[in-house]
Formats: sequence, C-alpha cells, structure tokens
Amino acid sequence: MADKTRPVVFQHGQAFLAAISERWNYQILREVFFGVRRFGELKRELGISATMLTARLNHLTELGLLEKHAYRQDKPWYEYRLTEGARELVVPAVVAVTRWAESHAEGEAAPARALLHISCGYETEPYLACSHCHQPIEAADLHPLPAKEAAGTQEAAEEVDLA
Repeated sequence: MADKTRPVVFQHGQAFLAAISERWNYQILREVFFGVRRFGELKRELGISATMLTARLNHLTELGLLEKHAYRQDKPWYEYRLTEGARELVVPAVVAVTRWAESHAEGEAAPARALLHISCGYETEPYLACSHCHQPIEAADLHPLPAKEAAGTQEAAEEVDLA
C-alpha cells in the first residue's frame, strides 16, 4: 500500500507547470518578460489587487523565477526581472503560449508582439527545430520514444508505431 504521507515528487516539467498554473503567476511572468517590471505597472496592466500581486511576486521570487532590483534610493521600490534560470525555462514557454494565443484568438486578433534577437539585432520569429537536420518541427512531427529506447537512432524511430 502506498504511503499517503509522502510528499509528491515532481518530475520533468511538473514543478514549473505547478508554479505557473496559479491564476496570476503565468501572467506576471509574461508581463515581466515583455518589459512590465514595476509593481504599479504590473498592477495596472493585469488588473490585480495589490495584496495578491505582493503575494505572487514574493512567491515567484522565493521560487527563484524572479529577482528584485531596487530602482529608488529613497524608498524601498523594486522592479522585477526574470532570473537567468527562469529565462531558460520561462522565455520559450511564454513565447510559445503567447504566439499560440495570438494565432488562435477569436474576433479581431491583437498584433503579435515583436521579438528582438539580441545576437544579430534583428526581429525574429522563434521556432522549434531539429537538432539533427535543423528543419522546423511541428507538433505532428514529434513522437516520444519509450524511455528504454536509444535516443537518436534511426532504428529506434523505425520501430515506433506512429499510428
């Protein structure tokens, strides 16, 4: 019989999904990524109460997804930025979800937010690509292999029933 007092162990992306599945967390992370970083700006942009915003910002900071930076010397006022670790995880997720929402919006769609690739200085439209052949990947192009299979082998891919 399973021990019901043992805490749940999160695997793979479950911890991240649990953190952003709270009603406001994803929206806060999205806005911070897109440049809305100060408390008052976040409050206005999201229409969230000050109490809830404070709680969510503190929680996201404790999780290591946001970091506080003082921007005034005379008052304890902060702006929030994604941590480097959060940028690795949050940015691709935010971009993917935002692009999907923009392309599937009903009625009059809002214009897509521009994204700048800092390395080359040009606007970009990120996409998922295969690390082997470098071709763009669509959802229908991916199929997970069983964990025991050798990753990256053509033989393993041919044995998978894609039906």
